Amino acid sequence: MDEAETGAAVSAMRAVAHPVRLQMLSLLTGTEMSAAEVARELDLTHANASYHLRVLVDADEIVVAGEEKIRGGVAKRYRYPHERRGEHARPDRPTSDDQVFYARALGQEIERRIQQRRTDGGSKGFNSDLEGWVSPDAWAKACELLAEASFLLHEANRAPRTPGTIHVSHTAWAFQMEQP
Repeated sequence: MDEAETGAAVSAMRAVAHPVRLQMLSLLTGTEMSAAEVARELDLTHANASYHLRVLVDADEIVVAGEEKIRGGVAKRYRYPHERRGEHARPDRPTSDDQVFYARALGQEIERRIQQRRTDGGSKGFNSDLEGWVSPDAWAKACELLAEASFLLHEANRAPRTPGTIHVSHTAWAFQMEQP
C-alpha cells in the first residue's frame, strides 16, 4: 500500500473512531437522512450533526445520496453505503494502532447500547466471546456465517421507529490471532 492509501485508511479509521460517528453510521444504514433528522434522532445540535457528517463524507465513509428542498433551502441527504463492505471493500488496511483506537470507541458505543437494552426478558439476544483454537474449515465457516448475519441485518435496517421494526444492536469482530 502506498503512502496515499495508508493515509486514507488512517483517516477513515479515525473518522469512524468516535462514538457519535459510529451512531451515525448505524443510523444511516438502510436509510437516507438529512443533518436535521440525524440531529433530532441523536439529540445533537444541527451544527454538531453537520460537522460529524462532513467528517464522515470527507473520509469516504458515507455518501451524499441526494438533496431535497426545504423551506427555500436545499438539504443534503446522507447514507452509509454498507454494501460496498465485504467483497467490495476498499483495499486499504489501517494499522493495528488505528484499529485499537477504533476498538476503544466501539467499546464505548457498545457500553451505551448495553445500557439501553431491553431487560424485561421478552426479547432474544446473543453474545459470545472466544479466544481459542479451531480447524481452518471451522474458522472459514464461522467467518462466512458472521458475514451473512451482518449483511442480513444491514440490508434489513430501516429508518428509526419505522412501523413493524424493533431496535437492535449487532457487533461482530472476528480475526485470526498470531501464533504464540
